[in-house]
Amino acid sequence: MLKSFRGGFTLAEVLITLGIIGVVAAMTMPTLLNSTNGAQYRTAYKKALSVLSQAVVLNVALDDYDLSQTSAGVDADETNIYNLFMNRMNVVKTSAGGGDGEGWVASNDETVKFGSKATTGNYTLFFNDGITFNFNSNDSGCTAGSGNGTVPEKICYGYIDVNGAKNPNKLVTCDGEAPADYDKVVNDCTVTNPTDMYPVKFYDQSILPNSSAAEAVLYGGK
Repeated sequence: MLKSFRGGFTLAEVLITLGIIGVVAAMTMPTLLNSTNGAQYRTAYKKALSVLSQAVVLNVALDDYDLSQTSAGVDADETNIYNLFMNRMNVVKTSAGGGDGEGWVASNDETVKFGSKATTGNYTLFFNDGITFNFNSNDSGCTAGSGNGTVPEKICYGYIDVNGAKNPNKLVTCDGEAPADYDKVVNDCTVTNPTDMYPVKFYDQSILPNSSAAEAVLYGGK
C-alpha cells in the first residue's frame, strides 16, 4: 500500500510560524539591545577614566604639574585644567557651557547638579573617540590635601559622557534609584543597564567615580 505524505508546509503554517517568531523577537530584542548598549557604555566609561588619568600622569612627566597645581581659567599659557587635557589628549572641539547632557553641569561640590547648560565657567572637551569631559574651568588646585591640615582639601568635580551628544544623555543611577537622588550613598548598588553619563571627582593625579552608581559600573567586573 502506498503511504501518503506531504512535501511541504501550507501557507497558513508558514504564516503562523513567522508570527510566533515575530512575537518572540519583539519580546527579547529590547532587552538584548539594552544589554549590548550597556556593555558598550561600561567599556567606554572605563576607557575614559583610564585615558584621563594617563593624561594627568603624562602631564606630570612632561610639564611637571598635576591637578593640585592648576590655576583657574582657560588662558593658553597657564597651568590650568583646560590646558592640561588640551595638551595631552586628542581634543577635536571645545564648548563653553554644560555640554550635551540635558542640562547636567559640573559643580564645585560633591555632586553634579542639574542646571543651565550656559553655567558660567563650565567647559566641555570633545575627544576624537566621541567621549566628552565636562568640568568647571574656574576650579583650580584640585587636591586631597596634606592630611595634617597644612594643605586643605579641594576636590574638583565634573562628568564624563561616553558618547557625547548622542542619546540617551542620561546620568547613571543604581537600579530603582531616582536621578535626583543619585548622589546619595547607596548600599549594595547594582546597575543592570549602564547609561552614558558618569559623575567624576578629580584631584592630584586621580580621577575617580563620584556616585555609588558610577562606582558600581567601574568595579562591577561585568
